[in-house]
Amino acid sequence: MSDTPAPTGGRLLADIGGTNARFAFQSAPGEPLSDVRVLPVADYPHVQDAVRDYLCGLAPRTVRAAAIAIANPVTGDEVRMTNHHWAFSQRALREAMGWERLRVLNDFTALALALPVLPAADLRQVGGGQAVPRAARALLGAGTGLGVSGLLPCGDHGWAPLQGEGGHVTLPAATPRERLLMDALAARYGRASAERVCSGTGLIDSFRILCEADGVTVQGIERAADVTEAALRHGQPQALETLQLFCALLGSVAGNLALTLGARGGVYLGGGIVPRLGTWFDSSPFRARFEDKGRFGDYLGAIPVWVITARESPALLGAARGLDGLD
Repeated sequence: MSDTPAPTGGRLLADIGGTNARFAFQSAPGEPLSDVRVLPVADYPHVQDAVRDYLCGLAPRTVRAAAIAIANPVTGDEVRMTNHHWAFSQRALREAMGWERLRVLNDFTALALALPVLPAADLRQVGGGQAVPRAARALLGAGTGLGVSGLLPCGDHGWAPLQGEGGHVTLPAATPRERLLMDALAARYGRASAERVCSGTGLIDSFRILCEADGVTVQGIERAADVTEAALRHGQPQALETLQLFCALLGSVAGNLALTLGARGGVYLGGGIVPRLGTWFDSSPFRARFEDKGRFGDYLGAIPVWVITARESPALLGAARGLDGLD
């Protein structure tokens, strides 16, 4: 728990990814979030431009503190996004905005902080049994990138969130088609990480690699959403295989994370892609690959996996908890 006195006035909360920045206002610690607004990051040259645009809509209310969950490592004063060009100094941003306090944390660290208070209505279970109380929880999610975090029990009631970059582990290719992807991605980027497949950009890259390998030309598929639509609505073979490989490799990464953390408290899937796949995801290769760990198949088979289906970003709530010192 932080010893820093809570500033007076309202609080700005932000969840900034490589595509969208989500903002909310909180009048005081523990109060409901309001004025949620989503701004495309590509529309603003700098983070402060997006912040000022959002704050204009709050007048005459004032903000005295802010918490920003952002999709990149937070290791010092200088913050530079991995999948977007925004970069800023935390100190300079706080001073420019006139805030008494600013907390910047990784977006999946913030999402991890929200896990203990997520309502059951915002979760859909995909296999496994019952969660073990007070056991570690794993978290990962595919969107613009692949975020990874988790929660470890701390003391009698608290939790310690993980701050890491697990989305950049080496791609766990296990089949000839997965190795084809891995080789092509390594040739293109110098290395094939899990994020190179399990992300929005990864869906496009994977689809194009498979089409090229199969000698197929497909027009009109330029975005990740186009791949999912071609697969689920039209049954286009390479698009469907792309989604299947995405789910399989995500399952392997999730299984690795669950084993590493001993995440018998469950595995949570956030991000923008998996929730949009709906119940198709439940019968995808994800769960089989999650459990495909040899002698530890039964261990993983008991671990529940939940898709986070909340309509509004739970990372905003996690950012508020981070500002409250609940990590």
